[in-house]
Amino acid sequence: MPKPLILHPDRLFPAEPRTRDIARALYASVKDLPIVSPHGHTDPRWFAYDDPFANPAELLIVPDHYVFRMLFSQGVKLEDLGVPTVDGSPTASDPRAIWHIFAANYHLFHGTPSRMWLDWVFAEAFGITVRLEAETADHYYDIIDAALKTPAFRPRALFDRYNIEVIATTEGPLDPLDHHRAIRASDWNGKVVTAYRPDPVLDPDDPKFIANVQRFCAMAGEDAASFAGYLRAHEKRRADFRAAGATSTDHGHPSAFTANLPRAEIEALYAKVTSGLVSATEAELFRGHMLTEMARMSIADGMVMQLHPGVHRNHNAAVLARFGKDKGADIPTAGEFVKALKPLLDLYGTDPRLTLILFTLDEDVYSRELAPLAGHYPALKLGPPWWFHDSPEGMRRFRERATETGGFYNTVGFNDDTRAFLSIPARHDVARRMDCGWLAQLVVEHRMEEDEAFEVARALAYDLVKQAYKL
Repeated sequence: MPKPLILHPDRLFPAEPRTRDIARALYASVKDLPIVSPHGHTDPRWFAYDDPFANPAELLIVPDHYVFRMLFSQGVKLEDLGVPTVDGSPTASDPRAIWHIFAANYHLFHGTPSRMWLDWVFAEAFGITVRLEAETADHYYDIIDAALKTPAFRPRALFDRYNIEVIATTEGPLDPLDHHRAIRASDWNGKVVTAYRPDPVLDPDDPKFIANVQRFCAMAGEDAASFAGYLRAHEKRRADFRAAGATSTDHGHPSAFTANLPRAEIEALYAKVTSGLVSATEAELFRGHMLTEMARMSIADGMVMQLHPGVHRNHNAAVLARFGKDKGADIPTAGEFVKALKPLLDLYGTDPRLTLILFTLDEDVYSRELAPLAGHYPALKLGPPWWFHDSPEGMRRFRERATETGGFYNTVGFNDDTRAFLSIPARHDVARRMDCGWLAQLVVEHRMEEDEAFEVARALAYDLVKQAYKL
């Protein structure tokens, strides 16, 4: 007999009755607010052409590193999950067989945020009422596969169904932005914008960096041999992105290190990094100076900066070689912000025209560095718990450690940072529930009045993100 799949209406709320009652009321006031998704990695072609999703495996397993990294950690081969290879060599192609592997191993996700998001998708999006396990794998597959063949489950219909007001995708500096042009040329009124992620032409450690810079400057009609031409290429490409709706840039650097080099020094360093003869120290110095240049450009063109440092990306060399980047092998590293950001903040930290949103995977710096920095510098805001900490416990730790010094209004609400489209409403629901539970705790402890909690709940769910990202 299949076990029932139940989403308890009080999930994630505090257990104490009075606190839970307040959390319920707060949540009721924000649960139906529109979703503003200012940073993520969904595919803009979904919205440009509105093609149906192929099958349950292609929708929920193959593109989602949260899913396949857990399975891989337990010995499931990425080949057997249909993850494509760099050289095009074949991997599993039967989506039902891939789904059966997932279902048989679904117990591995007990207690994880992925389990919570996926159960929400199964119950709320597809109306499934029994739990996923090996015995119900075909039942799940058939229901989801049939739904994906209907107009109601095409990308634009789902965008409207889940009350998404705006979503930002993320594109690299070499992207022609054709999909975004197609969206704007269509008769659909959904708001999908891009964000400028220049890492491939900012990071000398990228194996394709020199070729990327050559192509990048050629796209902009600038001379790649000149640092001045390279900067003008950034300015032109940023303008292209703004024309595609971008209000933000995004920087996934190894660290938060910034620098402010004299012009002659950065010109000499640029010549060196574009020749291929560069040390690790010089690569970091170039990245650090370019963050400062990006801040300068943001002041000029109004784009919000996001900094996502502190990850050893593609840690598994064998997986990188066979399957490429972003395959679940990114590992958090320790962070430091006070010294790292000082050169940039000395120049622009008090400039009201700059918004720099800081993220971290090192929770130890929340109360020691990030909250005090954002609680002082007008240019700084704190991004929400990100990636490995996008979880109920991660959200609670963030509020406990950051609020006392940074407050609520030096944060930017929530962003889902996802490639999995249907996890967007699931993740926003978790964030709204956790924030309402935290606010209810403040109310019962007489640290906040109840009417103030309702104001803050709305701000965290909707107002702050629109304000911070200029949406």
